[in-house]
Amino acid sequence: MRETRNRETRNAERGARNSRFGTGARHACSAFRLPRSAFAGLALLALVSVPTRSPAQQWPVHSMDRPRPPVVDAGPERPPLAPPSDAIVLFDGKNLAQWQAEDSTPAKWIVRDGYMEVAPRTGAIVTRRGFGDVQLHVEWAAPVPPRGESQDRGNSGVFLMTHYEVQVLDSYHNDTYADGQAAAVYGQTPPLVNATRPPGQWQSYDIIFHRPRFASDGAVRDSARVTVLHNGVLVQDNTVITGWTVHGRRAHYQPHADRLPLLLQDHGHPVRYRDIWIRELKE
Repeated sequence: MRETRNRETRNAERGARNSRFGTGARHACSAFRLPRSAFAGLALLALVSVPTRSPAQQWPVHSMDRPRPPVVDAGPERPPLAPPSDAIVLFDGKNLAQWQAEDSTPAKWIVRDGYMEVAPRTGAIVTRRGFGDVQLHVEWAAPVPPRGESQDRGNSGVFLMTHYEVQVLDSYHNDTYADGQAAAVYGQTPPLVNATRPPGQWQSYDIIFHRPRFASDGAVRDSARVTVLHNGVLVQDNTVITGWTVHGRRAHYQPHADRLPLLLQDHGHPVRYRDIWIRELKE
């Protein structure tokens, strides 16, 4: 979770998780990718299989009593593959031309050796354009040597539409609350399994996201849903997102535009990213 965009509303919604930095800065992958045919099947699954109840409501937020997902060995890291021909490449290892800071100034993260790295306490970065329903590929690597524990170890986040976080965390031999580990829908739904590779190794998220739909009066007509593969392993299966990402409280929706930027979080740790591309899905 990240510090807030709106000094009033968003501080109330998200500020607690990063308040220890006291900077006002906004914060806010193994190179394996499944064949495109597999994503077509996942997209179809996401359209036809709508859960009736979210497990996110069955446990207190950040409960340390909530069972941890079983550990799965996802295999060795793999080199990146070329994106699909219709993908929008958001980061190709060369520059941050597709990104900016949340205040629309140039992004301050570091680019070198084909990856970008969080420059701690410089704030989150967001895409220059907005997106709705998408297929997203992101690769990330936690810092080495590992430092800290629980949420203070290799922490960042992928925020879909700037509001809905898929957690980035060094969850390799690092215990934390289940709904806050790598590939969790933060504060809501833990991953089905823990497929995290060791720090320093590249990890991948392949995400299919369907945005929420709002009625004309602002009521939620359809909740957002997300499917995530972590290092090629299914960890979120058409999961219902119950609202904006917040820390320590139940999530709730607030109406917003149909297209909003993707956000990568600065949580004060030098997490690295590479090979980021996105495909817009027909709505």
